[in-house]
Amino acid sequence: MTDTSTIPGLESTYVQQVPGLTVPWEGAHAPEPRLLVLNEPLAEELHLDPAALRAAPEVLAGSTAPQGSAPVAMAYSGHQFGGYAPLLGDGRALLLGELSVDGRRVDLHLKGSGRTPFSRGGDGLAVVGPMLREYLVSEAMHALGIPTTRSLAVTTTGRDVMRDGPEPGAVLTRVAASHIRVGTFEYAVRQDSLVGPLADYAIARHYPEAEGDYLAFFEAVVEAQASLVAKWMLTGFVHGVMNTDNTTISGQTIDYGPCAFLDAFDRSAVFSSIDNGGRYAFGNQPAVLQWNLARFGETLLALIGPTPEEAIPTVTAVLDTFFERYERHFHAGMAAKLGLDSVDAELVSDLLNIMERGGLDWTGTFRALTEDPAASRVDAAWVERWRALGPSVTAMNLVNPVYIPRNNQLDAALTAATSGDLGPFEALLDVVTHPFDKREEWAEFALPAPPEFQTGFRTFCGT
Repeated sequence: MTDTSTIPGLESTYVQQVPGLTVPWEGAHAPEPRLLVLNEPLAEELHLDPAALRAAPEVLAGSTAPQGSAPVAMAYSGHQFGGYAPLLGDGRALLLGELSVDGRRVDLHLKGSGRTPFSRGGDGLAVVGPMLREYLVSEAMHALGIPTTRSLAVTTTGRDVMRDGPEPGAVLTRVAASHIRVGTFEYAVRQDSLVGPLADYAIARHYPEAEGDYLAFFEAVVEAQASLVAKWMLTGFVHGVMNTDNTTISGQTIDYGPCAFLDAFDRSAVFSSIDNGGRYAFGNQPAVLQWNLARFGETLLALIGPTPEEAIPTVTAVLDTFFERYERHFHAGMAAKLGLDSVDAELVSDLLNIMERGGLDWTGTFRALTEDPAASRVDAAWVERWRALGPSVTAMNLVNPVYIPRNNQLDAALTAATSGDLGPFEALLDVVTHPFDKREEWAEFALPAPPEFQTGFRTFCGT
């Protein structure tokens, strides 16, 4: 018999304090659950027993609720590729509850656990490849110092799921500061009297310094998201599906569906198979984030001012600071990547133009500047300008990764894992969770994808 006490201390404050935004639900039966990957360091950080988790695959597959848990599917709306969808919600996910860990509260969430009332005709299931993609990429992002949801486990269900053909079903166990999104506010504001309690809950959980001040709350979210997207741009990360339901209030990266990392620097890079118009191209990400935050600001108008006419200028004034905030974070990050205390915008702009014209590798170029600038393929005149500023190579090596989840390597690892061979996945996971530790035996992992792979490469959301 499964020991359902494997996740002690689960609470449900979100459900209790903001009623009307969740639906009680149970996961689908998993005929033969088997733990595929367990993040033991994260389990220990959450004060969970890895051995107990390993002994309870039914719980991690969503087939059996842990003791004390009252699983729910979360309701939210969202703008998807610019179009408003009034009801989205967790179509294949369940919130098991919250853990209180060292003074912070985190959600424990299952992805791929079966149909819910929000499935909109989908099967509510997930398969091994996309769940392992989210596991590896989210853990790589954490190792790179980028705010992100994290992955505790991937569990196979023993059920094949039809995609292009039958694929092994799987469930991801995800940990997040919370799953409250801009889309949650878009849903709540259209319900009777829900946006105020939701805002109060989000403030208490994420921005307690803004208690009683909804404009300060909005400003805090704007700041968190400006910082986050700057980190994406500094790392060459392309989210791929920046809908408002994938924009968290906490400022964490969420939903690693059709995501990818740049090889050659290209502002217009698009990898997602569903982004036909390039709305979420790499270079568009800051502007999209500001657009999403405008939708968030609209939901707070009634809380910020007595009338929309009075609230809109106040909210707009904060929103208009987004790019100033983003540029501050981005240029501070570029200064660090170049080993400088500060850097002028012209030097950065010139470097980016050189890299884009030459199709230079984003990650490899910065490491090459520390080791052999001539091999970096950066224009010699630019290198001399940079060297004259006295950069610190030691400081550069602390912030410029050697390894990222290269698209070709991740694709090969996921293909092997889907066929039952976890070896390439485990090797790549080890590398990308030690992104700054250069090792000779890992030399192949630092290489960009071959040009023939880069041309036409696309990622898929897995549904």
